[in-house]
Amino acid sequence: MNPDFPSLQILPVKSLAVHERHDDQRTPPLIERMRASGVLRNPPIVTPLQDGSDRYMVLDGANRTTAMQKMGIPHVLAQVVQPNDPGLELKTWNHVLWEFDADQFIQGIKNIGSISIKALKQSSDLERKWAADTLVKVQTPDGSSHSVSTTSDDFSTRIQTMHLVVDSYKDLAKMDRTLIHAVQDLNGLYDNLSGIVIFPPFLIEDVLALCAAGNLLPAGITRFTISPRALRVNYSLDELSSSKSIELKNETFERWMHERVARKGVRYYSEATVLFDE
Repeated sequence: MNPDFPSLQILPVKSLAVHERHDDQRTPPLIERMRASGVLRNPPIVTPLQDGSDRYMVLDGANRTTAMQKMGIPHVLAQVVQPNDPGLELKTWNHVLWEFDADQFIQGIKNIGSISIKALKQSSDLERKWAADTLVKVQTPDGSSHSVSTTSDDFSTRIQTMHLVVDSYKDLAKMDRTLIHAVQDLNGLYDNLSGIVIFPPFLIEDVLALCAAGNLLPAGITRFTISPRALRVNYSLDELSSSKSIELKNETFERWMHERVARKGVRYYSEATVLFDE
């Protein structure tokens, strides 16, 4: 087997832990698609938690993991990476909001009792180094920028306060994820643009510790990337659902993989690749 291939392993679904809050409305449509296709198309990416519990944190694929849990499938095929893997990178999504009054957006944050919000003098402050007490930064279409801060230095408490910020708008505005940091770059892309919420960078070890303790980040703010990435594996859900032991399932999968490689059914790209058939 090519040593550069992703590490794929069949794991108990119950050993996988998500690190963000999950939107349950996304799961039923995925369950329907998975049942119709009969396969797990893209394995979730997971990494071992560092607490000795033999659990894995889901880096990418929380919806797939949740769907399989709800389908009662005991095992899942996953791509396993180590937290210090040089190909693993953690970035942060920002939230763009629209169809929500910009003044209400800011007022909703101001109504949170455990934070303080102050105006930034210029939009370039959004790109500057994050102060230790800053939770998020926000910007409205008129160019006004604010920092939202809390006095707590406890990481778990800060994350709970961050949930309050997200809760203040998530059910009132239409929301999307973006890597853009300046609201003017979004003009014309959204109707009735409300603003943008910019989240701080996170360390992988901090997210692992938070997950191990049972604390979740708000949905849609972490973006884990891994190279290489296993895609279109299309492994049988019947095989994952069977009553075989996990050891036998892994042996079966290894044979399946060797057969796929032997008949040239696996393509490895070492360079950045753009696909046009999605």
